[in-house]
Amino acid sequence: MAKLPDLSTSRKAEIVAQFKQVLDNHLNDFMAGRVDKMYELKDIADIICLHPVHLSKVIKLETGHHACYFYEQRILLEAKKLLADTALSIKTIAYKLDYDESNFTKFFKRFTGITPSLYRKSIS
Repeated sequence: MAKLPDLSTSRKAEIVAQFKQVLDNHLNDFMAGRVDKMYELKDIADIICLHPVHLSKVIKLETGHHACYFYEQRILLEAKKLLADTALSIKTIAYKLDYDESNFTKFFKRFTGITPSLYRKSIS
């Protein structure tokens, strides 16, 4: 007799894929200025009709990372892109990413090990 696929695993993967798609679409809109505030996890959970705690647990179980990890990685990617444009001040970049300059510097350094200004110097 053929074994049935594990539907719970495929549903978890589907939820993670939906989360990543909504997050990517939202951050694309945010970076383009089409929306002016970043979604919180509960906002994404509402969009895909799940409870935020359930969404968070599924993401952690399926990927090994917390939901915030995916936000942080995408914001870091956008920060690096913006830092390549030396016409933009670090303060402007921080503001564009919904941070104040001090918290942006702390965030960036936590993930890269260097400050945004040192990163900028390293790529120029």
